[in-house]
Amino acid sequence: MALRVKRVYEEPEEGDGQRVLVDRVWPRGLSKERARLSEWRKDLAPSPGLRRWFGHRPERWEGFKERYRAELEEGGKLEELRELGRRAGKENVTLLFGAKDTGHNNARALAEFIGEL
Repeated sequence: MALRVKRVYEEPEEGDGQRVLVDRVWPRGLSKERARLSEWRKDLAPSPGLRRWFGHRPERWEGFKERYRAELEEGGKLEELRELGRRAGKENVTLLFGAKDTGHNNARALAEFIGEL
């Protein structure tokens, strides 16, 4: 099975498995029916302050990941990330995000963190 990352605006597919939105705010213009989420994990999203600081600026990507991981550690979220990793070992799990930048976003960072745990 696999852990995947996908933009929430893309059409849901059979192979997505469990669809987990990891953004703090609901994606603009998207209905809950169209999103077809399994769960919405706002608690795994970066803080508003960190999100504003990053601003999806690629030159801040490495700093964003360091600060984001620190937030997750301080918030006691690493075990929850391990659990997502265990689920992805049994079934497909797709982390969903709303950002336009498909290479530099919190879902991509979470997938990286989960792979390191």
